[in-house]
Amino acid sequence: MAFNYSNIDLPIVDVIQDLKNKLETNNTVILNAPPGAGKSTLLPLALNELDWLKGKKIIMLEPRRLAAKTIANRLAELLNQKVGDTVGYRIRFDTKVSKNTQIEIVTEGILTRLLQSDNALEDVGMVIFDEYHERSIHADLALALCRETQSVLREDLRILIMSATLNMPELVKLLKAPLVVSEGRQYLVETYYQDLSDEYVMAETTAQTILKAIKENKVGDILAFLPGQREILKCADLVRRQTNDIEVHELYGKLPQSKQQAAINPSKTGNRKVVIATDIAETSLTIKGVSIVVDSGFARISKFDPKTGLSGLHTVHISKDSAEQRKGRAGRLGPGVCYRLWSKGKHAQLAEHRTPEIAEADLTPLILDLAKWGISNPDDLIWLTPPPKHSVKQAVDILHSLNALDNGMITQHGKAIQQIPCHPRIAHMLVMADEMDLGHLATDIAAIIEERDPLPKEVGVDINLRLEALRRYRKNGNTSGGKFTNIEKIATQYRKMRHLEVDNSQIDPYETGLLLVHAYPERIAFARAGNNAQFQLANGKYAQLSHKDDLAYEPWLAVAHLNASGKTGRIFLASPLTPTDLKPFVKEVETNTWHTKKGGVVSTLDLRIGSIVLKSTPLTNPNQNQIIDAICNAIKKEGEHLLNFDKQVTQWQNRIITLKELNPTQNWPNVSTEQLLETNAEWLSPYLNNIKKTEDLKRINLAEVLEHSLTFEQQKMLKKLAPTHLKVPSGSNIRLDYQANGSAPILAVRIQEVFGLTDSPKINNGNTPVLMHLLSPAYKPVQITSDLRNFWESTYFEVRKELRGRYKKHAWPEDPTTHQAIKGTKRQNGL
Repeated sequence: MAFNYSNIDLPIVDVIQDLKNKLETNNTVILNAPPGAGKSTLLPLALNELDWLKGKKIIMLEPRRLAAKTIANRLAELLNQKVGDTVGYRIRFDTKVSKNTQIEIVTEGILTRLLQSDNALEDVGMVIFDEYHERSIHADLALALCRETQSVLREDLRILIMSATLNMPELVKLLKAPLVVSEGRQYLVETYYQDLSDEYVMAETTAQTILKAIKENKVGDILAFLPGQREILKCADLVRRQTNDIEVHELYGKLPQSKQQAAINPSKTGNRKVVIATDIAETSLTIKGVSIVVDSGFARISKFDPKTGLSGLHTVHISKDSAEQRKGRAGRLGPGVCYRLWSKGKHAQLAEHRTPEIAEADLTPLILDLAKWGISNPDDLIWLTPPPKHSVKQAVDILHSLNALDNGMITQHGKAIQQIPCHPRIAHMLVMADEMDLGHLATDIAAIIEERDPLPKEVGVDINLRLEALRRYRKNGNTSGGKFTNIEKIATQYRKMRHLEVDNSQIDPYETGLLLVHAYPERIAFARAGNNAQFQLANGKYAQLSHKDDLAYEPWLAVAHLNASGKTGRIFLASPLTPTDLKPFVKEVETNTWHTKKGGVVSTLDLRIGSIVLKSTPLTNPNQNQIIDAICNAIKKEGEHLLNFDKQVTQWQNRIITLKELNPTQNWPNVSTEQLLETNAEWLSPYLNNIKKTEDLKRINLAEVLEHSLTFEQQKMLKKLAPTHLKVPSGSNIRLDYQANGSAPILAVRIQEVFGLTDSPKINNGNTPVLMHLLSPAYKPVQITSDLRNFWESTYFEVRKELRGRYKKHAWPEDPTTHQAIKGTKRQNGL
């Protein structure tokens, strides 16, 4: 029986027929609908009756687990069924589907894994991307793969992209897809700005504003937004202390399911309710009764730093579209109020849209997924935001170090770790643990690493303390503390996947260290001599821990978690290592480095673990190509002082900069000093043979080398359009001074030398007059002009009057345009 939606009072109903028509004739459609329109909780049921879907499923991708479960429950409720019948869901480590399931709500990387197992998605008729404006990396990857499936295998596969706030013209143009717009039904929300957005006291200011909102608004529940669990718990505690008859609920991803549902559902007692949430409550979830929003203006996101190879959580200001989403929560059921903890001026400075996750995330899982698909170059797919090339390279390097890729192609080992639903590092550790008969320990380590640290930082950084506490928790029948509940759930799932029983035996900390090394080989850490509690990592970085920590004086550590900010990072989780276990990681490497203080190239044969040198022997016959690479890298890092950037070089740069400014279509190269240093290997390396010392670098004729970096045609054009000198009527060749900002070059010349010249000289094929600095006989500027004719006709006579008395031996004719130019000093009687 078809689902009857005609009597449901939701704005999305008005566009369902239009959407059906568009899907009938197009395999990709975009829906723009504001929060509360009903797109998530009604459309899948309304579209499930379409003829072209007979015998095929609808898959709807949700960016958040809580939303996926909540939406599945709501859809099942509308059908008077249980979840798992017509409507089911799949999230990591939790699935409720059956043979009758026609609509599956999936999250995280589930859709990507479905695509990997069945490239054609044979039993799927339509994929819906809900809340696409959140721009999760999973959604971007899944959309790229679905588009590939459409173009190669399944032209009939429908894709529906649903978004509340997004750059729609850009998306429509990229996908060449029609747009359906639902106006929604947003009630007026009155907005109050308060300049209280101090990151360090946001929990306190949010609590104060919640209490203020309670006093100023006698009815309505309150939804407050804070970036993370720490601030939410602190704010909730402050509000509870000041209120008696108001329920206060926290809402964040790590919260148990029962508490999440209590926050979403109406109060059982009928009391007013305050829900303090992360951006988990920004879009898909509807919290009934909310008419007041308090917005801190912050969110917490994970950013990947390619320089360190680490991801870290950062607290950032939200974008304007996110602020509008949060504000809209107050106007779903009626008029509402929104308190923003920032000023109107600050609001104007916010970014229009949030930064797509793919632009800042660790791309290692994405690159492995693409390799499994058969794609080694991400540019072969269509992306709304292409993955950054530097992050792609970093991910490829990591996957090669894990033996998941070989020459860019996925290995059998890579296929094995891609099957495990976790980060490739963790998956690699789990597979390697099987070979070492350490699977039980690896599953516990994986669970500890993936979850929030269950122990206070005061106990130290040793991960083995957490592992022992987890095993005690299991021995005690899982009754000794809620902090280990989620950890044990994840460990249980990993044990099931690896077909392992529970193991609560004694832990060997050095086995823990060995397993961590397989996950993070670049974080092998060696104690620095004379620097207590400071370690050098295999990736070349430095990190430290407290001098009081039990691991402070270990010679070797395997580091699981650290903060890489600043010159020296901070270690948060680690385990001791046995040096003999590191033999497989030791490489003999010819090392050529440039040491400016030591005078130049230093060549050695090293035994290394990454950047950690175990033994070094001088090398008498080094590889010349490696020496050149070392010099080029040094020039990149140390800058222009290694080379002779003299006046001739800077003038060459300024000439090209001027032509780029004057002729933007001529495609002159970027010759800024920064760009030249960055690309020096391309133009300088042929001239670096036999370079050993800093003095050798300084002797390179840089102006000549750079000139030859241009094509022959460019060299000719440069001489013609931007000459270094101009000949003036006196016969002198005067040097032109080109400017770094691309403005007209300066011709500094004595007035007597341009007698007889009517107009200002020009460069650039006669199109651009030079800026003339007209000088006195003593070479002092007396006039600046780009219009010599005007100077002769007006200003010259005032200049002549002043200079004639001071320079009596020099000619000062009444008509300079007809007088012979003079190179030296020549008395002109009667003039």
